[in-house]
Amino acid sequence: MRKDYPARRFSPSNGKGFIVYIKGRYIVSACALLFLQQALASGMDCTKAASVVEKAICADKPLHELDAQMGAAYRKLMKAAPAQAEVKKAQREWLQERDRCGEEASCLSQRYQDRLQVLHAQWIDAVAYKPDEIDRQVMEDLQQRVREMSKESPEFALERALGSLTSEKGETSFSGDPNDDPAEDQTVFPKSIPKGVTQDEWKALNASGLDADAEQGQVNYTLIDLDGDGQRDLFVSTYTGGTSLFSFHETFRRDGERFTRRLAPYDPEAGAGSSLFSTSDRGANQSAGWIKSHGRMYLAYRNGSYGADDVYLLNPLKINSQIPTVTVRYDYKLIVPSNQYSEESSTSYVLDPVLRKTLIKALIQSGAGKPQQPSQHKGPLCPIPASGSGDDDYYSYGAGYYAVETVMDLPVFIDKECFIARLNNWFGSYSEKDGLPALLTLRKPGSQDPERGFSVNGRRHFTNVTTSIGKAEGGAEIF
Repeated sequence: MRKDYPARRFSPSNGKGFIVYIKGRYIVSACALLFLQQALASGMDCTKAASVVEKAICADKPLHELDAQMGAAYRKLMKAAPAQAEVKKAQREWLQERDRCGEEASCLSQRYQDRLQVLHAQWIDAVAYKPDEIDRQVMEDLQQRVREMSKESPEFALERALGSLTSEKGETSFSGDPNDDPAEDQTVFPKSIPKGVTQDEWKALNASGLDADAEQGQVNYTLIDLDGDGQRDLFVSTYTGGTSLFSFHETFRRDGERFTRRLAPYDPEAGAGSSLFSTSDRGANQSAGWIKSHGRMYLAYRNGSYGADDVYLLNPLKINSQIPTVTVRYDYKLIVPSNQYSEESSTSYVLDPVLRKTLIKALIQSGAGKPQQPSQHKGPLCPIPASGSGDDDYYSYGAGYYAVETVMDLPVFIDKECFIARLNNWFGSYSEKDGLPALLTLRKPGSQDPERGFSVNGRRHFTNVTTSIGKAEGGAEIF
């Protein structure tokens, strides 16, 4: 089975100039990790440890470190939270809960980790940017643009709408220099001034301590005015690799003679590793690009899936929590092409017309092309014989794979035999030339016969667009 779908940049018809990044769907928040890994503040004074719990913490280095992180997190929240009395009360209640663990290290560790997550979430709520009326108007205007574009381009209404708001004026991009050590993949901050960078900007860049970010991986830099003050700010993209081929993206505000990390006003200890958003080259279909509306710049972060695109309008120089979101939904006309490709023999072949008709009929009857409508199928997908191998074998296709998105499982009857099929796609990836690529695989329940796979193509059309303000998903949930 084809496991990864290649990144695809928008063509001019899809929205000229809209910058694309493909990303992975599931990722631990880098900012949350950073929060937990800050340099340890002074923790519990172990010379004064008296209780069983205090002695257990002091005797266990990881627990003592967690206690120090707790102290730093609590103090940071107290500085930011308007309701300090409530924070103190909740912390006292948590200490009582913690003490019930006694000297059990695993229990104490879990209590600390859970509390750190709560404190971090409360801190985010306290300091995060609150969308105002202009942000709401930008969101509503984008919704209206999508509606208008859908009349002429029902396939690419969103891309056209975003493309109409894209502005690349005044941008300068450059990459880090290759590492002197060929064994190292990380780039280093450029040694000489890149083309398009002013002497004043170059001086500020060198004064901003960007070497630490360069050490994280392969880095690209973009100078762009993000707040409309006439000075260009800095956007840094760092490819770190790993199994999911991660990249992290952060912004820096031009602040006098240097560039200041986005999180600095909220967390002075924030350092390399913080991210406005993240991307991955496996397991999702997502993109991000700059748009300008009502005099403001936004990072439009699109999280794609089968039948829907969610676009989050991120404030590029703030912590984002409640985010203006535009959601576009689609239906599909699915077909099974006559020309198929066999991965086993690495050859093309023409699909039997009767089988092709059967597969298309099964897709139509299942409602696979209408993802907004819930499946009407109840019970096992294929009849369970008296000697069947068990319910699980007949109710679903089986385990999935993270690099593809399962649309649905459905029954297919071929020559009066029932097969269980699964329709997979690459998270709604779509192009003007090929439309939606998908894969239909079939297996015979209760049989050891090999799977059979067939390519499926779909053409989407716009059905509706809505707006909301709330939490983001995917890499856009990073603070």
